[in-house]
Amino acid sequence: MDSRRWAVRGALLWGLFIPVLAASVAAHQATQGGGKVIGQAAAAQATTGQAAGYVGQDTCLTCHSDKEKVFKATEHGRAQNARAPAAQRGCESCHGPGKAHVDAGGDKTKIKTFTAMSPAQVSETCDTCHSRGTHVEWVGSMHDRHNLSCTTCHGIHSFKSQTSQLKAANDIDTCMQCHRTEALKVRRVAHMPLREGKMGCASCHNPHGSANVRLLRAGNSIAESCTSCHAAQRGPYLWEHAPVRDKCTTCHDPHGSANDRMLVAKLPMLCQRCHVSTRHPSTVYDASLLPPSTSTSMNRLVNRGCVNCHQAIHGSNHPGGVHFLR
Repeated sequence: MDSRRWAVRGALLWGLFIPVLAASVAAHQATQGGGKVIGQAAAAQATTGQAAGYVGQDTCLTCHSDKEKVFKATEHGRAQNARAPAAQRGCESCHGPGKAHVDAGGDKTKIKTFTAMSPAQVSETCDTCHSRGTHVEWVGSMHDRHNLSCTTCHGIHSFKSQTSQLKAANDIDTCMQCHRTEALKVRRVAHMPLREGKMGCASCHNPHGSANVRLLRAGNSIAESCTSCHAAQRGPYLWEHAPVRDKCTTCHDPHGSANDRMLVAKLPMLCQRCHVSTRHPSTVYDASLLPPSTSTSMNRLVNRGCVNCHQAIHGSNHPGGVHFLR
């Protein structure tokens, strides 16, 4: 009886062990099969990459080794940045698959050559990465409509300015290529701190596009853009001066002027462009219209002209400031 009892127990234990062992073997085989599937997927992916015509950056550098040093010194060459071309397909991130180019012995028509592409095609290539932040308004912007492209101002492999890889030494020299009149005004006596390098064209303008006028960075109007820095002239005022409410450029030239305070005309002639029929003489430079007393008339001719008395010319919050005297 004892031997028979032990035989039954052994059979039962063996019956329980066999399914567990079978499950373990099946799991092991599945794991190995999964590994093979993963390996096959990776191989298929590599084959797909080769079929797509990508040859790798090392192949590109066998002929274009002169581009390597400059490329690695730029933001494009920072492999630690996941969005940079160096972290993706290197040269082929921008120039496209290079297999046909290599097989053809370096034929430039078999690869993206930016000097041979239209401005729209160049910008479309750059826009695949540079489509956020200050670049979001580029499509349809003023510069885009005038057939400019990213490479009009920026150099990828050759540039003079480390800031934004500009082809010129700074943004003023870059903008001067087209906006010569505005850039030359900077050389005048009264100017913004542009010549000293404290400001640049991009301080006020966004060359890549803007939703407001004149590609301005701040505000929805010229006045709002100016008062983003010149807060003392922002207002609102109890007594508003109409040209100030309209736009600052009615009286000032923001790019530079030969007159004091970057005024578009010399005082008092600036004021007389609007105030031609007032209680003051309309032409203060005409001696025949001046009062007999020289001491009371010269105060409108010397120094700052009308602003000698009308000092709150941008606007006044004083109850008696209707004439902008205080």
